[in-house]
Amino acid sequence: MVFDLEDAVPVDDKAEARGWAVAWIAAHASDSVEIRVNAPGSPWSEDDLAALAAVPGVRIRVPKVESANDIRWVLERVPSAKITALIESPLGLERAFEIASADERVVAVALGEADLASSLGVDGPEGLGWARGRLVSASRAAGRGAPMMSVYPHVNDEDGLRRTCLEGRALGFVGRTAIHPRQLATIVECFTPSASQVADAAALLAAVEKAGVAEGGVIVLPDGRMVDPAMLGRARELTTLMQQIESRQS
Repeated sequence: MVFDLEDAVPVDDKAEARGWAVAWIAAHASDSVEIRVNAPGSPWSEDDLAALAAVPGVRIRVPKVESANDIRWVLERVPSAKITALIESPLGLERAFEIASADERVVAVALGEADLASSLGVDGPEGLGWARGRLVSASRAAGRGAPMMSVYPHVNDEDGLRRTCLEGRALGFVGRTAIHPRQLATIVECFTPSASQVADAAALLAAVEKAGVAEGGVIVLPDGRMVDPAMLGRARELTTLMQQIESRQS
């Protein structure tokens, strides 16, 4: 869940929204709740961070990040924060790895696709394909794992949501931020490994363990696939992801 103090809140309501959101987060400590503050350098950012400084381990969603210095600026004010850095400009995209690896307290990076598309002068998901792949690579390279996709703003367009989720999954994303609760079922469906994927991963891991080639060597599975240790990472990742999904659903 994300509390938004930035674009969703009119200027005249910033202070009231901040007070309400920070009070709720302080009273309901949860690692699954983030608060999107106003961007560094905006008139409200200092007040947002000052209000959050007393909330231990608060998860802060920082918009319009363009450098590691932006991350350090936030952490100087809220040292205990866990940060999701939103990349929303071409400059931020070029520095995606620098941002993702700026500090161990950066736990995730994500795209702000509306602002980024406007800055890049592109329309539709085709124009964002390279940016999405760039983010996945930067996140993985920085040790942050697979990132989550940006929101799909068309709440009533379930077909479009499903199509773009599957496109994102093919690019290496592991989930998606929902802008409305009705989108959750489709998002979970699209990013959940299929039964055949899970079965194939389990069979691969079992065959490798039985053959004793986890550290080196090659085997051929009954279906003709040649398997070496380089293929184990994806199989383990799928198995772990499915376990996490099942634990959250139980």
